[in-house]
Amino acid sequence: MAQVRVTVDGVNYADDVEPRMLLVQYLREKLGKTGTLIGCDTSNCGACTVHLNGRSVKSCSVLAVQADGGEVLTIEGLARDGELHPVQKAFNECHGLQCGYCTPGMIMAAVDLLGDNPDPDENEVREGIEGNLCRCTGYQNIVRSVQRAAQMMKPGSAVPAESAAPVAGGN
Repeated sequence: MAQVRVTVDGVNYADDVEPRMLLVQYLREKLGKTGTLIGCDTSNCGACTVHLNGRSVKSCSVLAVQADGGEVLTIEGLARDGELHPVQKAFNECHGLQCGYCTPGMIMAAVDLLGDNPDPDENEVREGIEGNLCRCTGYQNIVRSVQRAAQMMKPGSAVPAESAAPVAGGN
């Protein structure tokens, strides 16, 4: 066993873990953070994306002991004081989800993208989320959601919900 000390969603934890335990397993099994999903076990789908020390990572490809001393942000910690994060709001508003399985990882990847590029064009969004797979959509509403979130996150922005791009014929 190895001890891991990590801050997850602003709360400090210290636990004994198997050295080979994956971060996704630690989050789900030890901490109950079930919004971090396991989709493929091969790091291909991105459903398990979280932020580790401010950067998005696929938590199925990181050992829990590698997060020792670090800060993890999960989809559960993204909302603050009962208020959804703008990316979460935009995904809801612009129908950026279908079954919802990829959504937590997609949102976490989008938050990271918008931290680096606050005004991405369509190609930049597609490139920024390329490590996250959605098996239900053609990604159009996901891209629209990320661009909508970028608008909402601009300083001084008070973009009303009605100004979102219309949804035409699905994703």
